[in-house]
Amino acid sequence: MKTLPLAIAICLATGASALAAPPVKTVDTEKGPVLAAENGMTLYTYKDDMGGASSCYDQCAKNWPPFMVEGDAAAEAPYTIVERKDGSKQWAKDGMPLYFFVKDEKMGDVTGDGVKGEWDVARP
Repeated sequence: MKTLPLAIAICLATGASALAAPPVKTVDTEKGPVLAAENGMTLYTYKDDMGGASSCYDQCAKNWPPFMVEGDAAAEAPYTIVERKDGSKQWAKDGMPLYFFVKDEKMGDVTGDGVKGEWDVARP
């Protein structure tokens, strides 16, 4: 009988983690508060992304690594998950896929904001 409450607790914990929002937080920067991954690295959106799909591949994705979904997480608004061409999954906010910038070196760096007029920091 003691195993039933434990089994229920495990099921609830597993279900809760699968429906959790992406591992993000807000970080204060010289440009104000921005959205960052748990590691504190700034997240960006790309103006060429349309319709909830990523258009950043190949060299673009080397310079702007996608913020990938780990495991079988499910999104909660305002976050969504977009599928990339290779079938991998990427986090998005308000329909815009999220990326890192390779030239950001530490928490709070926002060196990618405004690059080529196409990249913007993601706002909370």
